[in-house]
Amino acid sequence: MKQGFIKVAAGTPNVLVADCVHNTAEISRIAKEMKKQGTKIMVFPELCITGYTCADLFWQDRLLESAKEQLLWLARDTKMIDALIFVGLPFELNGELYNVAAVLNRGEILAIIPKTNIPNYAEYYEGRHFAAYAQDNCEVELGGQEILFGTDILFACEDMPRLIVGAEICEDLWVPHPPSVDMGMAGATVIVNLSAGNELTGKADYRRDLICGQSGRMICGYIYATAGDGESTTDMVFGAHNMIAENGKLLIEAKRFENETVYGDLDIDFVANERRRKNTFTNECMEYFEFIPFKLKMVETKLTRHFEGSPFVPNSNQERANRCDEILMIQAMGLKKRLQHVGCKTAVLGLSGGLDSTLAILVIAKAFDLAGLKRKDIKAVTMPCFGTTDRTYQNACTLAKCLGAELIEVNIKEAVTLHLKNIGHDLTTHDVTYENAQARERTQVLMDMANQWGGLVVGTGDLSELALGWATYNGDHMSMYGVNASVPKTLVRHLVDYYADTCGDKKLAKVLADILDTPVSPELIPPKDGQISQKTEELVGPYELHDFFLYYILRKGYEPAKVYRIACLTFAGKYNKEEILKWLKKFYWRFFSQQFKRSCLPDGPKVGSVAVSPRGDLRMPSDAAVRVWMDELDNL
Repeated sequence: MKQGFIKVAAGTPNVLVADCVHNTAEISRIAKEMKKQGTKIMVFPELCITGYTCADLFWQDRLLESAKEQLLWLARDTKMIDALIFVGLPFELNGELYNVAAVLNRGEILAIIPKTNIPNYAEYYEGRHFAAYAQDNCEVELGGQEILFGTDILFACEDMPRLIVGAEICEDLWVPHPPSVDMGMAGATVIVNLSAGNELTGKADYRRDLICGQSGRMICGYIYATAGDGESTTDMVFGAHNMIAENGKLLIEAKRFENETVYGDLDIDFVANERRRKNTFTNECMEYFEFIPFKLKMVETKLTRHFEGSPFVPNSNQERANRCDEILMIQAMGLKKRLQHVGCKTAVLGLSGGLDSTLAILVIAKAFDLAGLKRKDIKAVTMPCFGTTDRTYQNACTLAKCLGAELIEVNIKEAVTLHLKNIGHDLTTHDVTYENAQARERTQVLMDMANQWGGLVVGTGDLSELALGWATYNGDHMSMYGVNASVPKTLVRHLVDYYADTCGDKKLAKVLADILDTPVSPELIPPKDGQISQKTEELVGPYELHDFFLYYILRKGYEPAKVYRIACLTFAGKYNKEEILKWLKKFYWRFFSQQFKRSCLPDGPKVGSVAVSPRGDLRMPSDAAVRVWMDELDNL
């Protein structure tokens, strides 16, 4: 529960139809297994104490009394389980029978939630036995105590204020306006669903989409537990298709027909942060609900949740290919519009033979094709200086020729040497002045040549560099349109690789492969024995770590200790904890200190959920202090 994580579970008991004693013992057994896993919210299926398929046996008083007796027994039996437990049963009130969820916590029955929508179509005949509840909350007597009964009830954890839980039952989710909509708009961050949906061909896919969609729409965790093996198969089969989703993403699902218990780690802080960011999500329904407090012991959740080491890059080959194709089109369409708007038929870029400028020229070529422009009007300018190696120089030349661009060489050594001499800088001192003089000279060359040709300078810098401030102010930091501005470094590599795989040009694919194999470097320090001597990741840290940090800090809103924790879990065996902490501190320091560069970025297309444009996703003061974040890391 610390850092917002909470272990939850959905389980399906192997019921005997109408045998409440057996069924409740099964529920208790599974709950105790869940307890061993540290589970704090436990969800069981609809009518699981009796079985969903009792049909006209629901009219039998003995079955209804047995269900109540076993609910009271279950409450006593789970007194030592530190969790919020949801179980289903039939419950009579004022001459009507309701399909309800009973909510247990540490031996108490906190409330009873009736089903709102009763299906009476196709294979469902619930209307024959159960009434829909459409009244205000009331109190019922059970086991010598008064218990709240109604649909407008939420459960608020005293020990974890952001954890507010609501419950709906099966069909409630399938209607046009599910109860979970109002629950979410009243503050519920977790919705549980006690279900008994039968299996039909194709239904599992629809059900999965429905649950993920609702969790995304309501920005919440969604726990779905449904009936399975043991229910009557007179007319239907139940698959125990248990699922846990969070904000549109399926965390885990059970293999159907095996009554499998599934566990998930919900991130309540992320849910709360996401709602806070989206000002169209409101809590306008709070006044209609009663909030019942419950307690959970604050412990550190043992995480089984998987965190992607490359969160910007899809895992599957097909999904990655689709994503790359889409991003290249977004980039190219953005540049195409800008070229057409300014009436420009020439694009100018500095082509270094590195990854970023390679992606930029690939995008320019695509944009020119879309706009019906001639690729010969792409001016690829290579500007060798002190740190340029033959490998990157040759790759730049070959790449430009393969794409049909005009290759122009401007050697800037003489100009930079004269400039450093004019300002009294020793050429043997390879400091930031020495490096930045080269970067700024290159930008000046590009801007002036663009003026000569009536062209537009296309920027090459990527999102990771901008987050770290790894760009020379008014050097490579500046352009007239930055096509890579929201593409992280880890994704740049996959975009270039995808282009190589799909271009159908063996010579182009070969040079792209060599560029991919070249160490990332600004090449501003003289090479050693003809090899690159200045390697970016040795200076600022591994980009895969920085992109990981970037995603979970900006997209998820995680605090430093939480980022550190999941990074240690994700990169165990690759980086030790000391390395991760070192580079995380470096990230925070650079991210805060370099905001002034991001405050005046050129225009560029947003391609994903994380971007740092001052006109869009990141409105951050340039002089914000980093101390609060660093103090937390220092105390780890």
